[in-house]
Amino acid sequence: MALGRPTSPFRLLGLLAILLFHPTATNTITTTPTTGVRLSIIHKSSLDVPVFREAPAFRNGDSCGSPQTGIIHVAMTLDGNYLRGTMAAILSILQHSTCPENFVFHLLCARLEPELISSLKLAFPYLNFKTYRFDSSRVRGKISKSIRQALDQPLNYARIYLAHIIPPDVNRIIYLDSDIIVVDDIAKLWEVELGDKVLAAPQYCHANFTNYFTKAFWTDPSLAGTFEGRNPCYFNTGVMVIDVDVWREGGYTQKLEYWMEVQKHKRIYHLGSLPPFLLVLAGNIKAVDHRWNQHGLGGDNIEGKCRNLHPGPISLLHWSGKGKPWLRLDSRKPCNVDHLWAPYDLYRSLTLYFEE
Repeated sequence: MALGRPTSPFRLLGLLAILLFHPTATNTITTTPTTGVRLSIIHKSSLDVPVFREAPAFRNGDSCGSPQTGIIHVAMTLDGNYLRGTMAAILSILQHSTCPENFVFHLLCARLEPELISSLKLAFPYLNFKTYRFDSSRVRGKISKSIRQALDQPLNYARIYLAHIIPPDVNRIIYLDSDIIVVDDIAKLWEVELGDKVLAAPQYCHANFTNYFTKAFWTDPSLAGTFEGRNPCYFNTGVMVIDVDVWREGGYTQKLEYWMEVQKHKRIYHLGSLPPFLLVLAGNIKAVDHRWNQHGLGGDNIEGKCRNLHPGPISLLHWSGKGKPWLRLDSRKPCNVDHLWAPYDLYRSLTLYFEE
């Protein structure tokens, strides 16, 4: 708060309301036989959930028809560490959509934390979303240590099990990471023709594919032979359109789990959940325009150094890598690309509240 600026009693009441009714706190009423009803001490949740502004209500255009027709299903994870990114991603999707009321968001959580769900409802009162608990025991014993701890979290593997978590009547879904911003109508991505492919994503055949696997993999003919007859190309699993019916029928979850088991015994890759996707699907996906995944904006997986935008049109910005825009902005050491994320940030700090 600026010095010399009078403090309105209404501002103080507003601050008190934030402190008392912040999503991380639970007010309890305790009764005792001698004193009647008294307010107990505020018990703080284990989650430190920030306060967010309420997003505008986005409505369908005249050409959209009923929201019940033309539903677009989007899956993301919901986690305290990435909540700020998820909020910004959802805002960007709705803001750039012609038919924002047609979206149903499917949010996968490690735990169904009431604080996270409450924050989402307060920021997006009109949002149509469902939450699901991802049982981490599904990957217990299957995760190998990778080059970055964040990649080892069980929720990072939830996309492998997505088809078996969401309702059976959902037959197509877009999976998105929480560190993305959409600057185009994502209905264009939704409408991609998959043909006989199980998923669509931008693929990058100029990347050095051998770097994603260890020497132990490439020197073992029984392992390296898995790519025989394919032209394997790198694709990023943070943006995928998935034919859920084909995924279920083809047993793709089990196929990815097989390679996770191999990794436990032979150490054939260094990253987290990406290499099993490459082993099963590289060279056999529907390629979509690179504009739908301007990835790598978070820098590399070790230091997160700044990177510039790639040339060409952009529909989706992706801060894959170690550096996340909200952390770099808060540290006052942002990269230039982080300023493209900032307009979608719904975070409301107490400092900003005082200055309003």
